[in-house]
Amino acid sequence: MAPLTRLRTGEQGVQTALSVEYYRQRATPGGLIVAEDTNISPTGRGSWGSPGIFVPEQVEAWRHVTRAVHDKGGKMFLQLWHTGRIGHSLNQPGGILPVSSSSKLENIRAGKKIVTREGRKEPVPSRALETDEIPAIVADYRKAAENAIAAGFDGVELHASSNT
Repeated sequence: MAPLTRLRTGEQGVQTALSVEYYRQRATPGGLIVAEDTNISPTGRGSWGSPGIFVPEQVEAWRHVTRAVHDKGGKMFLQLWHTGRIGHSLNQPGGILPVSSSSKLENIRAGKKIVTREGRKEPVPSRALETDEIPAIVADYRKAAENAIAAGFDGVELHASSNT
């Protein structure tokens, strides 16, 4: 099953019993589910309600999901995501601007709205990522992959769009 953005985890990005049931219903013996795009860090968050894999509560919640899939004989990968410019300051810690390769909005699809805790909003300009900030994002991906394995995932997939 291909990944589908669901935005069902609220402010904390923690999967719920509803998610366990959602993935359990779709698991089949020998099947592979690639879970929805999942934030690698608080600053990599794009939309309100998208799950994370960067704090223990998120890892533990995902463990319930992977267990449900494995119990039905399926395999599961986690799609790791840093949204870059497809974020919003309302979804960032302290209201900071999202980061990307530049501060331009030109690559955001016309009419694109970002889901925030205040509803759908127009995109905001991102802040150009500084070269010395790159190692921290690489470390966030590494830690997210480690957390995914700890949560019982069989592998990870890197979501490589959103101009990150």
